[in-house]
Amino acid sequence: MASLSEEIESVRLSADSALESVTTASALEAWRITHLGASGSLKSIMARLKDAPREEKPLLGKLLNELKQHLECEFETRKLLTAATLAEPSIDLTEPGERLGQGRRHILSRTIDEIVDVFGRMGFSVADGPEIEDEWHNFTALNIPEGHPARDATDNFYMGDEAGVKRLLRTQTSTVQIRAMESQPLPLKVVAVGRVYRPDTHDATHFSMFHQIEGLCIDRTLSMVDLKTALLQFARSYFGPEAEVRMRPSFFPFTEPSAEVDMKMHIRGQWQWVEIGGCGMVDPNVLTAVGIDPEQWRGYAFGLGIERIAMRRYGISDIRLLFENDARFLRQF
Repeated sequence: MASLSEEIESVRLSADSALESVTTASALEAWRITHLGASGSLKSIMARLKDAPREEKPLLGKLLNELKQHLECEFETRKLLTAATLAEPSIDLTEPGERLGQGRRHILSRTIDEIVDVFGRMGFSVADGPEIEDEWHNFTALNIPEGHPARDATDNFYMGDEAGVKRLLRTQTSTVQIRAMESQPLPLKVVAVGRVYRPDTHDATHFSMFHQIEGLCIDRTLSMVDLKTALLQFARSYFGPEAEVRMRPSFFPFTEPSAEVDMKMHIRGQWQWVEIGGCGMVDPNVLTAVGIDPEQWRGYAFGLGIERIAMRRYGISDIRLLFENDARFLRQF
């Protein structure tokens, strides 16, 4: 009958021989269970150590530990080789790769950049202001008195009082014009671009958040002729040399006289008139509110809807598409 030391050597040789034929991860796992598992050959032979003669136990114990370390080392080594070379590859490295799509600016961001560029070439600088405003800048300084329907809570996003001052999300970028007149020296020629907020029901032409660009020019000798000239220069630079501008009498609290602005632009193969914003001469009360003498200075102002321009120029029928971030829609532009 073979001695225990001979059986230990036999287990090692048998395990090494079996490991040479392992070619897959599943076969390696089966080898581990056979030789290192709870009922494997190593556990079985280690259980026989207790029956060995006392004087042989130190040597046999050393041989068993060496066998255990050998089997575990061989398993880990073959495991790394199997993962690197024997296992089935999860990716076919010979398959052509997919072309990565190029990113692009959102259609509204591009429209804003294009419009600002046109007015920049006309001498307008860009002014900025906060989206959370107080009532003075959003209403009072713009000649919208207490009790005016435009101040109604159903038409504004009020945010509560701060130190006794009512705050709200601005309803127009005209607030930036007020801040520009308060802080910048005259004469003044600026455009203000940004988001504005009104609690409108969302549909194809209305959204509770949208973008405006407003222009303001303050000088000593300005008239409606200067205003229409600026708008006409913009229309022909942005929509093409055949574009036209017409102004229809209207009313805004902060301009007098006031007008709605229509621009004739090329849409789906034909020229069409499209209402695009409002304009007028700055009301003397607005100039007085910011400390400008209306007897010495005059001004004109206009406001254009960014979404309205983008939708007409690119044939977009629903404003909601501009805010849904559907990549299929955005990739068209």
